[in-house]
Amino acid sequence: MEKVADCVNEIPKIIDAYRHEKRDKVKSLSQKISRLEHAADLIKHDIRNNLPRGIFMPVDRANLLRILSVQDSIANRAENIAVLLTFKQARTFDGFEPVFDELVTKSLESFTLTRDIIAHFDELLETGFGGVQAQTVQELIDKVAHKEHETDVIQKELLRDLLAHEHNISYGDFFLWTSIIRQVARLADRCEELATSVRMTLESH
Repeated sequence: MEKVADCVNEIPKIIDAYRHEKRDKVKSLSQKISRLEHAADLIKHDIRNNLPRGIFMPVDRANLLRILSVQDSIANRAENIAVLLTFKQARTFDGFEPVFDELVTKSLESFTLTRDIIAHFDELLETGFGGVQAQTVQELIDKVAHKEHETDVIQKELLRDLLAHEHNISYGDFFLWTSIIRQVARLADRCEELATSVRMTLESH
């Protein structure tokens, strides 16, 4: 999860570089995020290859593999956003940037909460997935769901705005922005999916 966080933490930097049309910096940051995503992928495979088989585990093997897979998909979303930003310098319209920034902020807030959930995993193991720690994690899970909903609302608002201004931007810019917006929103979707996977683990104990 720390390696996934390394990927996600680069998103504000690459968006800022893109906004200021620093093409070389966008390219280098995109390459950095791809390297970080690959490193996260290697860790995921390493964990999978070293999971014990045929003996008792405190967490169901299928649940743990699901959690790993969704973590990896969050890093993938960060990489997808970065790659899209290398395609071309898409133009916007008045009022677009503040709402887009809000979308990014809400999505990243959902990730921060999800990262906190995973950070509590060791403590959950120690307490048998009960007590105060379980309640704390449950509250974080509910907050992630709320952030994902907020992100979804902003995504729809941005897509409606894009359609309303389709005569002001090229088809290529329109297509690129819709793709970027969806990837940012899907990052929050994956965070909620990860939180839900942890909830399933809590409920199975």
